[in-house]
Amino acid sequence: QVQLVESGGGLVQPGGSLRLSCAASGSILRINAMGWYRQAPGKQRELVAAIISGGSTNYADSVKGRFTISRDNAKNTVDLQMNSLKPEDTAVYYCFADSVWIPGRLPTGYWGQGTQVTVSS
Repeated sequence: QVQLVESGGGLVQPGGSLRLSCAASGSILRINAMGWYRQAPGKQRELVAAIISGGSTNYADSVKGRFTISRDNAKNTVDLQMNSLKPEDTAVYYCFADSVWIPGRLPTGYWGQGTQVTVSS
């Protein structure tokens, strides 16, 4: 089992920044991919960003150039730096960890409890 604990959500004005962090613990040796999805009310859960062991990254088109994902393998954490936030970024953000990540498919591994990000003036 892998446990994921997220932190860093909150309320921010448009144009502002937030940093989300996810700490993994437990049976993490088989984890090759970590990242973030988000889900807005009435919408499907969608990829925000993923990072694979070795450092390759994948971003949703809507966040490219504004969000940066990073991973600290020594600390077993994955962070999401979110800049130039827009109201449409408002959602619950979920951390995930999986042994295999396939673009276009929801991970079948582990999920965090979610953290709310609200972008509003």
